[in-house]
Amino acid sequence: PANIPGLEFAGVVDSVGPLARLWKPGQRVMGITGGGGQAEYLVIHEGLLVEIPENLDFIQAAAIPEVFMTAHDALFTQAGLQMGERILVHAAGSGVGTAAIQLAHAVGATVYGTARTADKLERAKPLGLDVGLSTQNFAAEVKELTAGAGVHVVLDFIGAPYMEQNLEALAPWGRMVFLATMGGAKANVNLSTVMMKRIQIRGCTLRSRTLEEKLAVTRRFATQVLPLFMHSQIRPIVEQVYPLHEIAEAHKAMNENRNFGKLILTL
Repeated sequence: PANIPGLEFAGVVDSVGPLARLWKPGQRVMGITGGGGQAEYLVIHEGLLVEIPENLDFIQAAAIPEVFMTAHDALFTQAGLQMGERILVHAAGSGVGTAAIQLAHAVGATVYGTARTADKLERAKPLGLDVGLSTQNFAAEVKELTAGAGVHVVLDFIGAPYMEQNLEALAPWGRMVFLATMGGAKANVNLSTVMMKRIQIRGCTLRSRTLEEKLAVTRRFATQVLPLFMHSQIRPIVEQVYPLHEIAEAHKAMNENRNFGKLILTL
């Protein structure tokens, strides 16, 4: 049910409908849902499920779908990140941030990142973060580190407060993808900078997409990202596991931005 929280899950197929062909009861699966991820049972289209690799347990699998599907879609389908390019990932210690860093590193991109604390930046370096930047002056730091060239892609969750610096940090023909607006949704945009640099700006969220679009995202993830998990080239980042009766503490930790990576609920 959509009124039960939870956008992602990992579990076992209990039963399948008469027209289902992809799965059978007992298979281990994970996926994204529009709500109900914290329920004991949920109903979902078979094309939105992905098989859990044998080298991952349910807790690890539960930390994968939302953040890695979102990051993969944003980096490669939306921004077109290429090998050898430079990318700036904001909120580097978040679930999507840690996923994006690993995926960008896996294709040979140079990864810059910002986070609220120095500790989160240090913890992100083993995942593939090349350089940690301050949240106050990241555009100037990018310019200095790249000899004025800038980054090719910016992945942003903050929104309005970072808009001006994002434009400054981008290279000509740069691409900026917004996945959230945690700091505010309304910004003053210097359109002259956008035009002079030929910058592309794109908003991106999975929730508002059609079923067909979600199925396509899931297929791309299954074919392009799942093998990286199977060969341990990337990994889910789990900060802490909570039993369901401690869900209030889990939400408190998330609201206080204490976590690096994902918080997992077990039922």
